[in-house]
Amino acid sequence: MTSLLVRGAEVVVTMDDAGSEIAGGAVYAEDGWIRQVGPAATLPGTADRVVDASGSVVLPGLINTHHHLSQTLTRALPGAQNAGLFDWLRVLYPVWARLTPDHVRTATMTGLAELALSGCTTAFDHQYLWPGGSRLDDQMEAADVIGIRFHGSRGSMSVGESGGGLPPDEVVEDEDEILEDCVRVIDAFHDAAPGSMRQVALAPCSPFSVSTGLMARTAELARRHGVRLHTHLAETADEEEYCRATFGRRPVEYAADTGWLGEDVWFAHAVHVDEQEIGRMAETGTGVAHCPTSNMRLGSGIAPVAGFMRSGVLVGLGVDGSASNDSSHMLAEVRQAMLLARLAGSIVPAAGPQMTARQALRLATRGGAAILGRSDIGSLEVGKVCDMIAIDVGGIDHAGFADPVAGVVFASPGRVRHTIVHGRLIVEDGRLMSADEAELAAAHRRLAAALVA
Repeated sequence: MTSLLVRGAEVVVTMDDAGSEIAGGAVYAEDGWIRQVGPAATLPGTADRVVDASGSVVLPGLINTHHHLSQTLTRALPGAQNAGLFDWLRVLYPVWARLTPDHVRTATMTGLAELALSGCTTAFDHQYLWPGGSRLDDQMEAADVIGIRFHGSRGSMSVGESGGGLPPDEVVEDEDEILEDCVRVIDAFHDAAPGSMRQVALAPCSPFSVSTGLMARTAELARRHGVRLHTHLAETADEEEYCRATFGRRPVEYAADTGWLGEDVWFAHAVHVDEQEIGRMAETGTGVAHCPTSNMRLGSGIAPVAGFMRSGVLVGLGVDGSASNDSSHMLAEVRQAMLLARLAGSIVPAAGPQMTARQALRLATRGGAAILGRSDIGSLEVGKVCDMIAIDVGGIDHAGFADPVAGVVFASPGRVRHTIVHGRLIVEDGRLMSADEAELAAAHRRLAAALVA
C-alpha cells in the first residue's frame, strides 16, 4: 500500500453535493484512492509521500470533454486564422491528410502535457481521421507517457466531397472498416472498471462528414458494447443549413432520427439549439461539451449554457482545437466559460443571472465527470479516485483576492502548482514530471514545420 498526504492548503474545494470547502484542509489517499478529507488536524500527520500545498487552493482535477489533440500541429495556420468553421476545415483537411503515427503520438503528448500543466487530470479526445497508418493505439501510447486519465475515441468520416460531404475524399474511410476497427479498439483499450485510466467512445465526426447509415450503425454498436457516443452537433449556422438541405431536419432532429439521443450521448458545441431541443436533450439525458473559446475563435456563436443548466442538461467543458482554440489550457477555459456566460446574459437578459466562478469550476469537475459517465472522479470525497490539483494563490497575480477560490477563475490563468492523477504527481511545483518539456516541444516543432511546409 502506498499512501499520499496533501496538506497545508489554504482551502480544499471538495465539489461534493453540499459544495463543502475546508479551510486549512488536507487530503489523504491510499493506492490512488481518497480515504480521508478534512481539516489537517483530523488526518494522518505523515504518509509515504507528503505534498506541500501551502498557500494553494486544492481542487478536484479538471476534466476536458472535447479536444482534437493532433491539431496542436496546425495552430494559427495562415489561411485558417480568420475563417469560419467550413472554410477553416477546407484549409486544414489537406494538411491533416499528411499525418503519420509519429505526428499523432507527438501531438497527443504535447496537448496532454499542456492540459496537465493547466490542471486537467482527465481528457477526452475526438480524432476523426486516421491517415498514414495512424491509429488510436498511437494516442494511447502517448497518454501512457504523460500519465493523464485518457478517454480516446474511434472517430470517423465516411462521406467525402464526391458524396456531398465537406471533407476531401482522400481522408474518408470505408464504413465497414470503420466499424470493424471500432470493435478492435473497444476490445483493446476500453476499461469500464472504477478508477480506469483508459476508456473508449465511438465518435463519428459530424452530420456533414458521416452518412446517416454510419451514424445509426455506430449507435447500435456502441450500445452493444457499453461505450459512450460523441459527435459534433449544431456548432454553426452553416451546419444547420446543411442538415435542413440534406436531411430535411434540424441537427437535433437528425440526431434523434439516427438514435443519437440518450444518457450515453454527448454533443460537442450545441450552439444553435432552441428551447424545444434543449427540453428534448434534458428529457433524454443527452449532454453537451461546451467549448467557449473555440466558438468565439471561429465565430460560431454562443451556446445557451444558462438554458442547458436551467433545464437540467448535463454540461461539461472542452478546450477543443487545438487549431480552433490554439491553446490546451483547461483553467483558461473555465474562466472563458464564466465570462462568455455573462456576455450572453447581457445580450439576452432572459438567459438568466451571471455564472459564478464556482459554477464554472463545477462544470469543469462534476459536470465533466457526468458527461463521461463517471462517478469515481470529479470531486474530492472518500472512495473516489485521488485526482486533484493545487493552484498557488500566494503570488502577485493573485494578490488582493479576498475570495481565493473565486480568484483561481477570475485571475489570469497560469500553470498549476501540482497535478495529481490516481495518487501520482505528474506536475510538481509547476514542472511536468513525466516527460522533458523542452525535448517534447522541439520534436513537436520539427514535425509541425514539416507537416505544413
